[in-house]
Amino acid sequence: MLAEERQNQILSMVNSRGSVSITEIQRKLKVSRETIRRDLLLLAERNRLRKTHGGALSLERNEPEMEVRQVTNVEGKRSMGRLAASLVPDGASVILSSGTTMQSVADALLVREGLTIFTNNIVACGKLAGHNKNRVYMLGGEVQPANGATLGRDATTMLMHYFADFVFVGAGAISPSGWLMDYTREEGELHGLMLQSARTPVVVADHTKFNRYAPVRVDNFDKVTHLVTDRQPDQAIVTTLANLPLELLVVGRDDS
Repeated sequence: MLAEERQNQILSMVNSRGSVSITEIQRKLKVSRETIRRDLLLLAERNRLRKTHGGALSLERNEPEMEVRQVTNVEGKRSMGRLAASLVPDGASVILSSGTTMQSVADALLVREGLTIFTNNIVACGKLAGHNKNRVYMLGGEVQPANGATLGRDATTMLMHYFADFVFVGAGAISPSGWLMDYTREEGELHGLMLQSARTPVVVADHTKFNRYAPVRVDNFDKVTHLVTDRQPDQAIVTTLANLPLELLVVGRDDS
């Protein structure tokens, strides 16, 4: 394999996951650790990634476009949506964040009756409002077409007046150290406030969000009672999550 081809593969791995270890690169490319270290150093000098002790971090800090996310892991998101919605009884109050995974949760909630819903998710609002005797409150703020959401001070100020039975929040990333992370400060602040505004705070995140980084750390992950995902995370993440007071719910796992 030519050096340029190898470096491109390394860069692709880093950008697709957000972070990657030398061991993971070595396992995939079958080259020596010294070769990988030299490649990482060269890519870091070119400003293509950030070299860390034992691996590298992506410098890509933008979330994929909505059109891309809507066609990514569709079945996994539907399954997670159904599992998350199974926690909610008829007549409950629910805070629902934005994003394509949350749209799947909204779809699964369509079978419930008499819900009171607070959301900044424009698509979910359209689906749930006026359906099965639901009451829906749309959080104010600036409309962000890229996320199909309202964000900003008006959204957080309005949310401060409410408290719900359940809150469902997506994840931009969940870092190896167990941080919940997002891509903008506005999203991070709103999602952190959401997590402290319900009796049962739930994070819904597919397997691609683990072992990644995003620019903004979201507060109150330590208050989360359930983490819903579509695949069993690797043991390192499971060990990290074991330090948090949450229950890991994995789609299709009988002992979840």
